[in-house]
Amino acid sequence: MGQCGITSSKTVLVFLNLIFWGAAGILCYVGAYVFITYDDYDHFFEDVYTLFPAVVIIAVGALLFIIGLIGCCATIRESRCGLATFVFILLLVFVTEVVVVVLGYVYRAKVENEVDRSIQKAYKTYNGTNSDAASRAIDYVQRQLHCCGIHNYSDWENTDWFKETKNQSVPLSCCRETAKSCNGSLANPSDLYAEGCEALVVKKLQEILMHVIWAALAFAAIQLLGMLCACIVLCRRSRDPAYELLITGGTYA
Repeated sequence: MGQCGITSSKTVLVFLNLIFWGAAGILCYVGAYVFITYDDYDHFFEDVYTLFPAVVIIAVGALLFIIGLIGCCATIRESRCGLATFVFILLLVFVTEVVVVVLGYVYRAKVENEVDRSIQKAYKTYNGTNSDAASRAIDYVQRQLHCCGIHNYSDWENTDWFKETKNQSVPLSCCRETAKSCNGSLANPSDLYAEGCEALVVKKLQEILMHVIWAALAFAAIQLLGMLCACIVLCRRSRDPAYELLITGGTYA
């Protein structure tokens, strides 16, 4: 019965190690996705420390490749030292992922204040040229998120760009996709996106951080199962006489 329990735990453990390799790829993908998406919104979120959870989760993903290799070798060879090392490393990674979750929630709470401060600056420096990074970022966000202005299109009236152009119009990136003849004129507000960009940028950035949080939570649960199976194998191995060193004729078997 004990041998059957060990075999079942070993089978689950080998399967979990294969999952760790798949998890490593997924975690690296999530981290890369955060970096790429952040690059599109970096003018609206200047706190680079927000990327720390993504950095950690990529590092954890790379480490999971090594953990999977150690776990498979230790399980197949039934190495007590290898399994103990496997459990210890899994415990460290588990603690790291808990830290990622905590940091993710901390930075998620800071998003709104950070965006409110930086988006005001971005709209203030808008000059409508593609050569200006802030202007490109604003036009990109307004087209992608279907928004106009900070809270609504009327915010453009308080910008230096609007006052200098004196044409009573907002950037063309404020035009609805369905408004084919839109020229940004405030005389035709129905052609413009009614929703402001700040709330949508905050929502987008919070969604990005939630990807990190959920990925860390999911794989932390898998790691708990891995540690449990490894501990079962270790404990039963030490108790089962079939695994004890046999001394026959003065020779260690």
